[in-house]
Amino acid sequence: MKIIKRDGRIVDYDRQKIMVAIEKANEDVRGRQKASKEDIKNIINYIEDLDKKRMLVEDIQDIIEEKLMEIEKYELAKKYIVYRYTRALIRKQNTTDETILGIIRNENKELAEENSNKNTMLASTQRDYIAGEVSRDLTKRLLLPEKISKANEEGILHFHDSDYFVQPIFNCCLINIADMLDNGTVMNGKMIESPKSFQVACTVTTQIIAAVASNQYGGQSVDLKHLGKYLRKSYIKFKEELEEKYKDKLSNDIIEDLVQTRLKAELKAGVQTIQYQINTLMTTNGQSPFVTLFLHLEPDDPYIKENALIIEEVLRQRYEGIKNEAGVYVTPAFPKLVYVLDEFNCLKGGEYDYLTKLAVRCSSRRMYPDYISAKKMRENYEGNVFSPMGCRSFLSPWKDENGNYKFEGRFNQGVVSINLPQIAIIADGDEDIFWKLLDERLELCKEALMCRHYALLGTASDISPIHWQYGAIARLKKGEKIDKLLYGGYSTMSLGYIGIYEMTKLMTGLSHTDPIGHDFALRVMNHLRETTDRWKKETNIGFALYGTPAESLCYKFARIDKERFGTIKDITDKGYYTNSYHVDVREKIDAFDKLSFESEFQKISSGGSISYVEIPNMQNNVTALEEVVKFIYDNIQYAEFNTKSDFCHVCGFDGEITINDDNEWECPNCGNKDHSKMTVVRRTCGYLGENFWNAGKTKEIKQRVLHL
Repeated sequence: MKIIKRDGRIVDYDRQKIMVAIEKANEDVRGRQKASKEDIKNIINYIEDLDKKRMLVEDIQDIIEEKLMEIEKYELAKKYIVYRYTRALIRKQNTTDETILGIIRNENKELAEENSNKNTMLASTQRDYIAGEVSRDLTKRLLLPEKISKANEEGILHFHDSDYFVQPIFNCCLINIADMLDNGTVMNGKMIESPKSFQVACTVTTQIIAAVASNQYGGQSVDLKHLGKYLRKSYIKFKEELEEKYKDKLSNDIIEDLVQTRLKAELKAGVQTIQYQINTLMTTNGQSPFVTLFLHLEPDDPYIKENALIIEEVLRQRYEGIKNEAGVYVTPAFPKLVYVLDEFNCLKGGEYDYLTKLAVRCSSRRMYPDYISAKKMRENYEGNVFSPMGCRSFLSPWKDENGNYKFEGRFNQGVVSINLPQIAIIADGDEDIFWKLLDERLELCKEALMCRHYALLGTASDISPIHWQYGAIARLKKGEKIDKLLYGGYSTMSLGYIGIYEMTKLMTGLSHTDPIGHDFALRVMNHLRETTDRWKKETNIGFALYGTPAESLCYKFARIDKERFGTIKDITDKGYYTNSYHVDVREKIDAFDKLSFESEFQKISSGGSISYVEIPNMQNNVTALEEVVKFIYDNIQYAEFNTKSDFCHVCGFDGEITINDDNEWECPNCGNKDHSKMTVVRRTCGYLGENFWNAGKTKEIKQRVLHL
C-alpha cells in the first residue's frame, strides 16, 4: 500500500508510524482510557484489511479516531486529535525548509521541469525559486482563505503563480512601447530620451523589456510596427549626412545606394541587438525576458515599407538561429514571434506574400513564428487586430474617453484555472450533479480570482515605476494608486480551464469531436463564457475565459486525480489531461480538420487561446506548411506548428536522429549518442526539450505530450 502525504509525495505504508502516533497520545491518559497493544493491533489490522492500493494520510487518521471512539476510548481519541492538531501546527510553522534545501541541492525535479526556460543550477535562478517558495508558503498558510488553499491542493482549481503572490505585482501585459519611445522614459532614475536612430531605438527597447520583465511575473509583448519610424529617421539621417558630404561629387543614385548600404547595416545590427540582448540578459527572476515580438503590417501605416524590412530581418535572423556555447546554431527560446496574416500577405498573390513565405521557412526550421489571422481576429474582437500578451492571453476590446480602442499599455491581473475532468469523475455521468458542482466550483474560482484583485488594489505606482509612472502601462504620479486601472475592463482577469476532452469522455462516453460529445462540450464552454461575462457585469472587472496554455498544469491535475480516484481508462491512465479545448493527441484527425474544429472553441475563449497542428519533418514540407498557413487565414484566429526535425547539439545536424542496433539514439552525421546533447522529437507528440529516459535497460523515451 502507498500513502499519499499532504504535500503530494507518495511513500510506502509503515504500520510502525500508526503505532507510534497512538502510543504518543496513550502517554497522556490513564487507566481504562489507555489503548492496549491488542487495541492498537486491531486498528492497524482494520486499516490493512481494507486492502487499498493508495490511502491519503488524512483518511488513515480519520479511521484511527473513529475506531478509538468505537471502543469507547473517548479521552484517548481526544488526545489523539490534539496530537494530530499539534503536528499540523508544527508543519504549518515552516513548510519551506526541505523545498528550499532541495532547490539549493538541485534535487527538486518538479521545479526543474516546471519551467523549461529556467536553469535551476544557476544561483540567480535558485534565488528566484527560493523567494518563490517563501511566497508560496505564505500564500498557502496566511494570504489565501483556507478553502481556496485546500481547493488548490486537492486539484479542484489551480491558483497560478502563488510563488509571486506575496508581492503586489501582476501577470502579463502589452507594453506601450510607442509612448515610451516617442515620449521618453526613465529607468533606474535616469532619463532616456526619444531615440534619434533605429539602432538606439532597438537598444532602448531591449532595456525596457528587461526592466518590465523584472517587475512582473508573466510575459510581455512588443509590437514592432513602432520601430518603423526610427528606421525612417536613420534613413533621413544617413541621407542628410551623405548629401552634405558628397552633393557636388556623387550622383543622387550613388548617394542613394550608399544610404541604402548603411541603412541595411543599421537594420541588421538593430535586429541583432534585440535578439542577442534578449537572449543574454538575465532578469531578476532568473531567466531571459519572457517576451513576444508582434510582426504586424497595417495597410494604412505610413511606415509600412520600413516595417516590412524590419519583419524580414527578424525572420532571417531567427531562421539562422543563435550560436550556443559549442558554436552550433540553435533555436533561441526568446523572443517568441507572432506573425499576422492579412489580405496582402496570406499567400494569395499579395504584395507581401514574400514575407509569409519567409515566415513559413522559418517555422519549418525554428518552430516560430506563430500565426494570427487578421480576418478571423477582426470577427472576434470588434474589428481589431492586436498582439496576445506574452502568456498568449488576449485582452478584451476597451475604448478610452475619446472612443478610441486601446490595447497597448494594458495588462492581466492574474489567472485561476478549473479542473473540469475532476467534476466529471465525481458526477459519474449524472448531469444534474455535474452542473451543480460546476457552478459551486466556479464560484470558488471567482473568490480565488478576487484574491488576485484585492492583492493589487491600493498598490502605489512606486512599486514599479517602469510600469506605472514611466509609460509601460501608465504615467501615474508618484504615490498614486493603480486602482483605476483595475476596473472597467482596462485590465483582465482570466478563468482558465483544463480537460474538455476528458470531461466530455467521462460524461458522454464520447470525445468532443463526436456530435453528441461536441454538443455537451459546447454547452459547458458557453456556460463558462456566460459565467465570466456575468462576473464582469457584477464587479466591473474584466473577467475573461482563457484557453490556458498551461502544460505543467495538465500533469498536476491528472496526477492528483489519479491519486484520489485511481486509474481511469483514457482519463487518468495517460498521466496528463488534454489542454483546454484541444483535440486529444491520439485521435486520428488531420491538421485542417483539427483547426476547423478548434476554431469554434477559440471564439468562445475570448480571453486567450491557441491551437497546434503537427507537421512531421517540416523542413521537407514547406509547401505543405504554406497550405496550412493559407487555411489558418480563412479558418482560425491563432495557430502554431508543433514539431520539427531532430537536432544534434554536437555537430548541428538537423534531420532525423535514428535508433542504432544497440537500441540507442545516434546522430547519423557525427555518431553522437549522448542524449543530453540532442533534441529528439517524438513524432506522436512533438515534445521539444529534455529527453526523459526510463529506468529499464533499453533507452526508451517517455512520451510527454506537453502542448497537445
